[in-house]
Amino acid sequence: MAWTWRFEKSDGTETVPAVEPEEFSTQGDAESWIGEVWKDLLEGGTAQVTLFEDRTKIYGPMSLHAEEA
Repeated sequence: MAWTWRFEKSDGTETVPAVEPEEFSTQGDAESWIGEVWKDLLEGGTAQVTLFEDRTKIYGPMSLHAEEA
């Protein structure tokens, strides 16, 4: 099984990420990676991401924009 991210603009269209994506062997590895690079992805034009296990959507889209209090 491979865990991958789909990188999207705010309108949901797919975009090329600013950071080279990987395939991950676990959901935890995929989520740790996104936690490390989300700011670089956001600066590069990715507004949201969706997580997949193989071709099955797990969750998303998840915004990369920080919540403002």
